[in-house]
Amino acid sequence: MREFLPVLIAGGIIGVFAVIFVAAYIVLKRRGQAVTFDRNMPDGEIMARLLKYAKPHWRSFLLVLLIMAVSIAYDIVSPLIIGDIEEIIAKDFGLSELFIRVAFYGVILVVSMVCTYFQSIILQKTGQKILSALRLDLFTHIESLSHNQLNNIPVGKLVTRVTNDTNAISMMFTNILVNMIRNVFVIIGVLVAMLMLNYMLTLMVLCFIPFLVLFTVIFRKFTRRVFRTVKDRTTDINTFLSENLSGMKITQIFNREDAKMNEFLEKSNGLKRAKNNQIFVFGIFRPMVYMLYITSVMCLLFLCGRGYIKETVFLGQTITIKTLVSFYMYISTFFNPIQTLAEQFNALQSAFASAEKIFSVFDMQPELVDEPDAVELEDIRGEIEFRDVWFAYNPGEWVLRGVSFHVSPKETVAFVGSTGSGKTTILSLICRNYDIQKGQILIDGIDIKHIKISSLRCRFGQMLQDVFLFSGTIRSNIVLREESFTDDEIKEACRYVNADKFIDKLEGGLDEVVRERGNNFSAGQRQLLSFARTILHRPSVMILDEATANIDTETEILIQDSLEKMKNIGTMLIVAHRLSTIQHADNIILLSHGQIVEEGTHQELLHRRGRYYQLYTLQYSAEA
Repeated sequence: MREFLPVLIAGGIIGVFAVIFVAAYIVLKRRGQAVTFDRNMPDGEIMARLLKYAKPHWRSFLLVLLIMAVSIAYDIVSPLIIGDIEEIIAKDFGLSELFIRVAFYGVILVVSMVCTYFQSIILQKTGQKILSALRLDLFTHIESLSHNQLNNIPVGKLVTRVTNDTNAISMMFTNILVNMIRNVFVIIGVLVAMLMLNYMLTLMVLCFIPFLVLFTVIFRKFTRRVFRTVKDRTTDINTFLSENLSGMKITQIFNREDAKMNEFLEKSNGLKRAKNNQIFVFGIFRPMVYMLYITSVMCLLFLCGRGYIKETVFLGQTITIKTLVSFYMYISTFFNPIQTLAEQFNALQSAFASAEKIFSVFDMQPELVDEPDAVELEDIRGEIEFRDVWFAYNPGEWVLRGVSFHVSPKETVAFVGSTGSGKTTILSLICRNYDIQKGQILIDGIDIKHIKISSLRCRFGQMLQDVFLFSGTIRSNIVLREESFTDDEIKEACRYVNADKFIDKLEGGLDEVVRERGNNFSAGQRQLLSFARTILHRPSVMILDEATANIDTETEILIQDSLEKMKNIGTMLIVAHRLSTIQHADNIILLSHGQIVEEGTHQELLHRRGRYYQLYTLQYSAEA
């Protein structure tokens, strides 16, 4: 009975920890937060999708596993060697035998360290390749989403997916996954060695494994939940920062710094609470595993020590000094990987939570895709036709109602009307940024749904009111990273639209640095750069959406001169509130509430004295 006293004590300790475990479970249930995440995925699906990115690098992982076998052999053999050394010292001290075993141990140690070094190098390089491929695929998929889908997703959320979440997955490939495999093999190898050394003591160690499995299964549920919450709160903060840093001027103009600070503090506190829950969960799980380790060590050391001191046979197994020393080291070697698995399990749940977020983006199917019979356009003449087109951004809320018109090749057509009448929507539909609900849109007699989207859009040149310039140089913003254009072609395009008049005055010329969004240039200068960019890419149809708004009179004269030259290039579609900029258009279409109410030339519409005449009179009387 006394031989099993440590086991009874261990059972009592486990019982106490079981009570703590139940209390922790209740606290975790109460701390659970009802968060909205993108999608719950089973671990098997996540692993299957992630391993697709690892598959091309299977040779690297195989090499790592072969190298890993050496370090695993060290973990298994070293306790036996040290046990032999202790036995030699305890009995007949043989210096030569001691030297041989110490030298052998040293060689194994050095080889293991070298293998660990190369293992880390290979894993890091392979992990970065996988991470690069994942980021590229994710960014490419985001590019394929429609304008409507991108408008519904905050920019900060997408940035978090491409940066933070992919980094968490990178850790899984460079550290977690392979080391988890290594730890599993170490546990199996040590277990086999322990069984060969003393199977009864080994069976006693295995009595603690069911508790470990129970802890792991239950806490897996909570770790995934808290990591999802952390990811959601991180996304909230990144989204808030992305929006408010871009709009900081408005915040300062209206003196709303304190309000925005409080809003940020609220989101920051939400992330802090989520992080605290994460710390709490791991703070319970790790001590549970450590408790099992200490309890098993206590029981085994007592039994081994008692059997060795009294020179008795424990359940048919003889206890020697080698058994005592080797088993003590094996217990540490056995439970250290388990404790490491606990930490890696924590990081693995973080990677899985990030993978859920990333794959939720991947699972968003693009709303606009090429039809199976879509064709590639060689060239277009620029003939455009709308046939009874109906369109709504939201179901039932019609923006266009039965719109029909025809634009001949190289014709200049202007769209006018009040805000919300559908002018900009028409221009977006021509480029197929959205799909219409009813009717047809034809380019050169071909329904745009039967034209490949990339082939269609490359025929259009768009000049918008809000010109977007990328960080870089004037040259890179004009060519848009298309390196086939020569300097002479770039300069000719700038001269054609009068952009050379201010570029030549800059110290860097075409290589002048462009800051974020082009904020070191005026609105008129940015507009002239967008004109040069459009002309350089030789579009067949040019779209101008309020391109002359909010600019000074001197720049407007340059732009008007540029527009006159650009009319000779191809079909031109213009949306403008300033009627002076469209007086020479071949056709003017007046829209109201998504319908065409008047159509004709400037003089024809004035002669009719209808809605256009009223709009023209109102605008010029206001200016006067």
